[in-house]
Amino acid sequence: MAEKHSPSSLGIICRKSMLCFFLFASSLFMLSWYFVLHSTSSSGFIDLSLLPRPKFTSVIGNGNSSSWNRKDVEPSIGNRAILVDNEEQEENPQKKDDLGGVKCSSFDNNSRQPLKIFMYDLPSEFHFGLLDWKPQGDSVWPDLRTKVPEYPGGLNLQHSIEYWLTLDLLASEVPGIPKAGSAVRVQNSSEADVIFVPFFSSLSYNRYSKVNPQQNKSKDKLLQEKLLKFLTSQKEWKRYGGRDHVILAHHPNSMLDSRVKLWPAIFILADFGRYPPNIANVGKDVIAPYKHVIRSYVNDSSDFDSRPTLLYFQGAIYRKDGGFARQELFYLLKDEKDVHFQFGSVQKDGVGKASQGMHSSKFCLNIAGDTPSSNRLFDAIASHCVPVIISDDIELPYEDVLDYSQFCIFVRTSDAVREKFLLNLIRSIEKDEWTRMWQRLKEVENLFEFQYPSREGDAVQMIWQAVARKVPAMRLKLNKLRRFSRFGTQKDGELRKIPSPGNFW
Repeated sequence: MAEKHSPSSLGIICRKSMLCFFLFASSLFMLSWYFVLHSTSSSGFIDLSLLPRPKFTSVIGNGNSSSWNRKDVEPSIGNRAILVDNEEQEENPQKKDDLGGVKCSSFDNNSRQPLKIFMYDLPSEFHFGLLDWKPQGDSVWPDLRTKVPEYPGGLNLQHSIEYWLTLDLLASEVPGIPKAGSAVRVQNSSEADVIFVPFFSSLSYNRYSKVNPQQNKSKDKLLQEKLLKFLTSQKEWKRYGGRDHVILAHHPNSMLDSRVKLWPAIFILADFGRYPPNIANVGKDVIAPYKHVIRSYVNDSSDFDSRPTLLYFQGAIYRKDGGFARQELFYLLKDEKDVHFQFGSVQKDGVGKASQGMHSSKFCLNIAGDTPSSNRLFDAIASHCVPVIISDDIELPYEDVLDYSQFCIFVRTSDAVREKFLLNLIRSIEKDEWTRMWQRLKEVENLFEFQYPSREGDAVQMIWQAVARKVPAMRLKLNKLRRFSRFGTQKDGELRKIPSPGNFW
């Protein structure tokens, strides 16, 4: 005869059964995630699957990451650069080709189409006219086959990305000019992936942000007002509310008067230091490098012993906002015999002296100033001087495909300003470890190099590829917004206008 159970005992049995099932299911879930994470881990410091060019990836991949070992440094110091676990790399060894280099993911040169970009033919006053170039005939653009307008030197250069990107798009249409191919200009906006706005906003701010006595508004502000009126009247802007537009605002004060009204667009910025997250954020926008100002270290044959300065910083010391750490570190380090920590500027051959100083230093400080980023990081990379980044809110270019911890030292600000902490950390990094990081810097420096004509794997091409990686998420958002547009009140399939910026992402 079957055993009978009281209602209370049946409830206990059911609860125990459910608990067992829950524990079993949880174990399976955790086990499955273990295999997923284990199988997707990678020892490479660049995500090669997201980079489309085989020649470029093969150059970067030649560094064998398996040689990076964990050193005896406490993991709580905030130093990401020297905390690379080698055990996982040994479990997943990378295949090598016959030449002994790491074999990278194989790509077909034609497997990825270039980013298709429609560029507005804005009047020259918005771009090359700011360089005192005068248009010839009916064209608003310079003839690149005859002469390329020059960009002003000095500190103006560090925010010049608008110039290099515009030149690259113009060159994509001119036969005979070498082309890297990450982006191409199209004349029909309906065929474009994104819409490019060729306003040299950083140059406009640097040259024309001050109000003259005879003016009520600065020329920079007037140009922003004209640009805003133009953009919001275009069918391309109205179609998606500007969400597929690319606007350059690399100087932290550029587009200051219009950024709030242009917030749906993809901004190309140096950092987010002066932007609220509903205007600019890492999900929607692109971080681009500064153009380095110091001269590149060509044919660098230096080594650990031939660079006499341990730690180098030269620049403005007293800064506002998040730059208080510069002043604190100045008082902590100014009397150390193997540390160079001094005030400096571009005057009196400041750039030449900084070049010489960085080329002869093992480590170069990149400390937050008025904003989280500065050109000093990219000067250090060009000098093959291992960057020491002290900026808690910094965002870095291409960090979704590039692991900066392989060639930079990251230190939390709260740790860096503790007495002796920073020097003890830097001195704990041995010669072999520094040499590996120095070698990585030489491998990646071209990723931050601006030039015309642009070349495969340089800063211009990397920025275009970063923009291209934003397109799928942008399209997803647009498609979701269009779900009910056919039956709403919009005209011609346009999206509803949003009066003020919200949390777009």
